[in-house]
Amino acid sequence: MQQRQIDEWPDVYETQTPEAEAASYCPIEATLRVVGGKWKPLIIYYLLGGTRRFGALRRLIPKVTQQMLTMQLRELAQDGIVHRKVYAEVPPRVEYSITEYGRTLEPFMNMMAEWGAAHQHATARHEEAS
Repeated sequence: MQQRQIDEWPDVYETQTPEAEAASYCPIEATLRVVGGKWKPLIIYYLLGGTRRFGALRRLIPKVTQQMLTMQLRELAQDGIVHRKVYAEVPPRVEYSITEYGRTLEPFMNMMAEWGAAHQHATARHEEAS
């Protein structure tokens, strides 16, 4: 994939709140503002695997409430990470996919998955030794 300068990404932060502007000075805070929380990393991880409908995401993340999943998907869409496509059908059909900008999170998500697997393994070994 061709590398792009960060200023070429969508201007989703043109009107920032004072809190968001302050967070933009710390790269970790800026990242956590977009992908932080209990559900957003899981949503991103599953959407990196392909386009999903709302119900499929609910099945993949059974502990998230419908209201919370809706809110998290809206926030990810506002931040340019997720694309929401509505089909003019009855009943209505909505699909969610990762955007090109959102795909830049793939290495980060893969690193989180690798770290989590290593942590699970280390924890299991520690519990066996106890």
